[in-house]
Amino acid sequence: MVAKSANVSVRVEPDIKAQAEAILEQLGISASSFINMTYRQVILKRGIPFAVTIPHSLPTRDSMSNEEFEQMISASLEQAKRGESIPLENLDLE
Repeated sequence: MVAKSANVSVRVEPDIKAQAEAILEQLGISASSFINMTYRQVILKRGIPFAVTIPHSLPTRDSMSNEEFEQMISASLEQAKRGESIPLENLDLE
């Protein structure tokens, strides 16, 4: 096995990092191992190893379970408490 000597430095939102690392921890995988696995898949697939798509529409309340809806509302509330929201009049909806 070749010694690992290259570093990768990325910037991610703290909440995204925490959520992803919590899932990886449950799976018994370190963030470093996950990055290595992902890079290897990029090489094997000669591209991104998952579909990168734009959803046709945002999820509606009817399409979400109660748990999914409550998680979305809780995350939105926490984001607003941290001052990470945008006033409606500042949104460019076109």
